[in-house]
Amino acid sequence: MTANLHAPTPTRNYSASVELHREASDVLAGGVNSNFRMGGQPAPLFFDRAEGPYLYDVDGNRYVDYVLGMGPNILGHAHPKVVQAVAGTLEKGVLYAGQHRDEVELALRFCAMVPCADQVRFGSSGSEMDQAALRMARAATGGRLVVKFEGHYHGWFDTILVSVHPPLDEAGPEEAPVPHLPTQGQSAAAAQDVAVLPWNDLGVVKRFLTQHAHETAALIMEPILCNTCVVMPAPGYLEGVRALCDRHGVVLIFDEVITGFRVAPGGAQELLGVTPDLAVYAKALGGGFPIAAVAGKRQYMELLGTGAVLHGGSYNTNLVSTAAALATLEELASDGGASYGQMEARGQRLIDGLRELGRRAELPLHVQGLPGAFNTCFTSEQGEPDITSYRDYARRTDAGLQRRLLKALQDQGVRVTSRGTWFMSTVHDEAQIDDTLAAAEAALAEVSAE
Repeated sequence: MTANLHAPTPTRNYSASVELHREASDVLAGGVNSNFRMGGQPAPLFFDRAEGPYLYDVDGNRYVDYVLGMGPNILGHAHPKVVQAVAGTLEKGVLYAGQHRDEVELALRFCAMVPCADQVRFGSSGSEMDQAALRMARAATGGRLVVKFEGHYHGWFDTILVSVHPPLDEAGPEEAPVPHLPTQGQSAAAAQDVAVLPWNDLGVVKRFLTQHAHETAALIMEPILCNTCVVMPAPGYLEGVRALCDRHGVVLIFDEVITGFRVAPGGAQELLGVTPDLAVYAKALGGGFPIAAVAGKRQYMELLGTGAVLHGGSYNTNLVSTAAALATLEELASDGGASYGQMEARGQRLIDGLRELGRRAELPLHVQGLPGAFNTCFTSEQGEPDITSYRDYARRTDAGLQRRLLKALQDQGVRVTSRGTWFMSTVHDEAQIDDTLAAAEAALAEVSAE
């Protein structure tokens, strides 16, 4: 079944993808429907189908998929229970502009799993629900400022798309970053209430809040920094930030769009034992279908419930996405959450194997993160300590070497995100790990020979 997975590079053909991208570029801006899908090699790939841990492109190439739709497909592609649940809704309609039983059941299950969730409100995307969380924080506190951290991503809207991956020569001093707006057409006025700090430095947060707490509504962060190298919080950092927010009356928001239901049933807040005031979820929540949520303490969520803070959406809790989310959470919780243990064991085996292959190839391949979501990159020397912040990542890693590895892995039949993040699913089994490590060995040999 997998004998030809890591066939020699010259046999892999991408001509149909190249031609489809050429054709698409006449009618689709950039030939794609998300800027994050641009820049593939030799072109953005086009796919025909997906099943379990595999993805098949229009040229007939098969990939062991660690992109998983950028993380949502935690059960793999086209999981039978999710497909069955979705199919069962299609004759009932899709949108009611009203309520239905499944959304109540989903809310009950969600709140039982997520530590901070006294109440929840569902929407369609993580970007949208981040905005709802920030709006609630400002309404609750009267503050105008929102603190976000370098390297963290909270959606593409003007009000928070700041200093995601700023060029170091434009980022300002490390302890007092200059906010960086990454896109043309962005409203500087919309982002003027965002303050930027380095992450994983508790002293900087303490000094900022000592001076600015009276005008600060919220601190928003990824509790595990998955958008930059899967960086873990330093010991005591989240606990310290939680205490500072309590002391100064500032709302603590965790963006768990990636970590939610992936690193633990209750997300990073369960795994790390620190409970925010509000948290945002998406991706793995829907098992590949578009759904998102903001959840938190009743005192904040009631601002939505009373209508004091506006949040709306025509597609919120549509029957299809709601059924998919229910089926996904039920599957993840089945057998006492046994699938998490299996996923973590296989993810850890993959991490350990990649590290060993890097050593054998005498390449400074650096692997860090968690078994369910980890990152590969190249540092200056083998065995360097873990990366701890965005600037640490930007200074220490070789982007060119990373691109060559990702292309070589693609040519060997393994698909990884463009930033080097690997997402595990519950259906990656030992056979796929074996094939992936064999492919990685060939890819690293190719990179080493260049």
